[in-house]
Amino acid sequence: MSAALRFDDRVAVITGGGRGLGREYALLLASRGAKVVVNDPGSSLTGDGSDGTPAQQVADEIVAAGGQAVANTDSVVTVDGGEAIIDSAIRHFGRIDILIHNAGTVRRGSLKELSPQDFDAVLDVHLRGAFHVVRPAFPVMCAAGYGRIVLTSSIGGLYGNHHVANYGVAKAGLIGLSNVAALEGAADGVRCNVIIPSAVTRMAEGIDTSAYPPMGPELVAPTVGWLAHESCSVTGEMLVAIGGRVARAFIAESPGVYRPSWTIEDVADNIDGIRDVSEPVIFPPAPDGHTDHIRYSFAKATHG
Repeated sequence: MSAALRFDDRVAVITGGGRGLGREYALLLASRGAKVVVNDPGSSLTGDGSDGTPAQQVADEIVAAGGQAVANTDSVVTVDGGEAIIDSAIRHFGRIDILIHNAGTVRRGSLKELSPQDFDAVLDVHLRGAFHVVRPAFPVMCAAGYGRIVLTSSIGGLYGNHHVANYGVAKAGLIGLSNVAALEGAADGVRCNVIIPSAVTRMAEGIDTSAYPPMGPELVAPTVGWLAHESCSVTGEMLVAIGGRVARAFIAESPGVYRPSWTIEDVADNIDGIRDVSEPVIFPPAPDGHTDHIRYSFAKATHG
């Protein structure tokens, strides 16, 4: 069995750290030696209101157990809030090594009914909120030559779900942000990955979970802990954690069909070959999936 993976002298910022998954991440990293900024404005599930109690309670729990933590109630929704969250880590602990963006809200509505306000409100927390904390943390990590960023997507971002177009869009967008951070951070020792978690927390309100297997946050936290650790050997990847199953998710393509010219009828005649994924092609985002994709496609044009 591997030696215990610890976070001594590392400083972690965890958004949405006052409850649910974020709380579990904070407690786990702190128990392994990390100094933690527990960020949570204490909003409702829909993002309304504020309450400093959840963040403070987690920070107090960490300190009572002999660890180091501070509570922060700034909101990721604004640029200033994101900067204040990262500044809190630097002000209290002198550095930032780990950023886990876990903050999230839910506003449900069918695509026929979803209001622009509810669409924006969810993107503000999940997607823009991620940028608001990654943006100030990233150059600090790059300058230090080290960083671990974990962004939170969802099976709703990969596969969609009913009545949450806003959530699905935000969670899909986080994959793109992670890929860019992984590419741009590679030369400076900064790794960025995505966790795709499923756990029964308050985010599951209104969902019948009676037939679910055990799905507590403690089944997700170890995977996030590894992604946040210096031994993490991957970047630009997505790891799934659901009900005790940990897996890798990835984007793949069919080999496709090459023709020197196409008509609509040609597409119709070749659609089975175009869609044939019996031999999938995978271009990992890091170190150079963008170029690998172009190179592969151009080779088809050159060699057929």
